[in-house]
Amino acid sequence: MMGPAHSLSGAAAWLGVGAAAAAADRAMPWPVLVVGALICAGAALAPDLDHKSATISRAFGPVSKALCEIVDKLSYAVYKATKKPGDPRRTGGHRTLTHTWLWAVMIGGGASALAVLGGRWAVLALLFMHMVLAVEGLLWRAARMSSDILVWLLGATSAWILAGVLDKPGNGSDWLFSAPGQEYLWLGLPILLGALVHDIGDALTVSGCPILWPIPVGRKRWYPIGPPKAIRFRAGSWVELKVLMPVFMLLGGVGGAAALNVI
Repeated sequence: MMGPAHSLSGAAAWLGVGAAAAAADRAMPWPVLVVGALICAGAALAPDLDHKSATISRAFGPVSKALCEIVDKLSYAVYKATKKPGDPRRTGGHRTLTHTWLWAVMIGGGASALAVLGGRWAVLALLFMHMVLAVEGLLWRAARMSSDILVWLLGATSAWILAGVLDKPGNGSDWLFSAPGQEYLWLGLPILLGALVHDIGDALTVSGCPILWPIPVGRKRWYPIGPPKAIRFRAGSWVELKVLMPVFMLLGGVGGAAALNVI
């Protein structure tokens, strides 16, 4: 999938989680619903950190470009070291390590630990990174026409304001995990979910996605999970633009309304 579809699917997924939480009597305060949807929209771009031409590679200028180079090489090295006889030869690391459930769990857990142990500045850093990615994904036309500095300023301003809102009593810094010292422990959940939603979206395309790694399937450790090939589509095709993106918007709207008990 392309960046905008990934971000829309991430936001819709978190709004769906909000609806499920409300049905289970663990309703999210509205700031958690909004912030989580934006974080999940941004996190749904992050697995493409192994792709030098992806949206995330441009999001933070030379820093993200250099990081993409490193992650691509790391992913390729892991692929070569762990592949089985049935896995094909590759020349790069795209759609390998960062497109697995294990990676999603690692970055989600790492983000939660950073938010709890790092205090306010760690929370602000996490919010800033994901707000910038959310802008790049959800407002991609405007982001492409704007300068990077304007996008970064919008991300930083949004992060500062949203952190201030969440910090107010009852607004959700302690949602789901209410013991002392567990504020913002939930921040890893939309990041984990965004990565998994990205992988599921890529699994629908012609190439599939090795979500299950390192669990082997037959003669392959990097088995490309996906539906029957007859119903897969190419990234950026009319199916993605004309069918899936409107469906994500509809599902997100229904999920958000249910989460807020509007319907």
